[in-house]
Order: sequence, then C-alpha cells, then structure tokens
Amino acid sequence: MSVDEAVEWLRRHASHATRDGMARFAIPTDHALGVGMKDIQSLAKQAGRDHALAQALWDTGIYEARTLAAYVAEPELLTAAQMDRWCRDFDNWAICDTLCFVLFDRTPHAWRKVDQWASRRDEFQKRAAFALLASLALHGRGDAAAYRRGLALVEREAGDERNFVRKGASWALRSLGRRDEVREAGLELAQRLSTSDVATERWLGKDALRDLRKADARKAATKKTAVKKVAKTASRK
Repeated sequence: MSVDEAVEWLRRHASHATRDGMARFAIPTDHALGVGMKDIQSLAKQAGRDHALAQALWDTGIYEARTLAAYVAEPELLTAAQMDRWCRDFDNWAICDTLCFVLFDRTPHAWRKVDQWASRRDEFQKRAAFALLASLALHGRGDAAAYRRGLALVEREAGDERNFVRKGASWALRSLGRRDEVREAGLELAQRLSTSDVATERWLGKDALRDLRKADARKAATKKTAVKKVAKTASRK
C-alpha cells in the first residue's frame, strides 16, 4: 500500500460528525480528517507492517495518518532518533498515548526514552514519558528495578501543574501500583503524595490512591467469589 492510497482511503472514511467529536476530547482538528479509530485499525490490518509506509504517513502531518503509522511501523526498525523526532511532533494527548501504547513500548529504547523525556519542557513530550511508562507497566515490559525507577520519576515530577502531564503521571503511578513487584511501593507513594501541601501532588496522589483501592476491592471480591465456588463444589462431592 502506498501513502497516497492510504490517505485516500482515510478521506473516503472520514465524516464531519467524527471530526467535530474529536474537538470535544481536546484533539486538535486543524490537520484531522475525522476518521474513527475502528476504521484506522481496519486499514492497518490491510496494510500490514511496513516501516517505510509508516514514515511516509507520519510525514503527511495528518492526524489519522500518524495514528495509522503507530500500527504499521515495525518496532524493531524504529530508531531512538526517530522516536525523538516523532515525539517532538506530538501536539495532543491522543497521538502521544497511541504511539506509546501500541508502538514505542515495544522498542528496545523504551526505558531510556522514559528517562530522557521526563525532563522535557514541552507538555506533550513530557507526557510521553509517563504514557510510555504506564504502557511498559501495563504490558509487563520491565522488572522491579525498572518499575522503582519509574516511581522515582513520578515522584520527582509530581509537582508539574500542566493538565496533560499530571494526568499522564497519574496514569503511570496507577499502572505501576498494579504491578506485584512494586505494589506496596506504589501505594506508599500514592499515599504520601495524597497528603502533600502541594495541590498538584495531592491531586495526583488521591487520584492514584482511589483507583488502586478500587482495584484491590475488585480483586478481593473476585477471590472471595472463587473461594465460594470451590467450597460449593466441594460440598456436593
């Protein structure tokens, strides 16, 4: 599939309603066509993995073409320099999170980029550090030492007041807190931040703590149900 064919397909599947809906979710529509994610993923299956196509799609600057690039790029061919170039182009949370969740966290450069991008000044580049950290934790692509370094980064940057950075940091903390390797450390950090005198840190801690406690409650309820089923089955024998 050529880049022209892909873009033409996207244009045919675009709608004003979808484009208008994007604006309500803080996704800029200046360079968007208005194509739903389901259609983009469908096109990705047709195109298959094609790194050259992914680079050409990214260069169009079209939101949906860049989203498609996340699905057709080949992680093993993605260089650290290319990740930096694409990260510098991030102008909204959706493209940032998609690239991190479906592509960047599959590369051997992922953890190094978490460390590097966490110090960036640009809001979406810095969010990328935490979106990537969350993705690595959710997909289990790390060990206890790496996850602890991630928690340290969250704590170090917890005072950043910018909306998309603090929400990204919360996502990272919530994701790390679900890892058995650092569960207690994640809960302790969330608890500590929740009592901070700094408003942004306090919001981050409370947001993560609420989510982690809900996850624990669901896990306990599931375990209790399983025990009851086993007991019930045993009583019938």
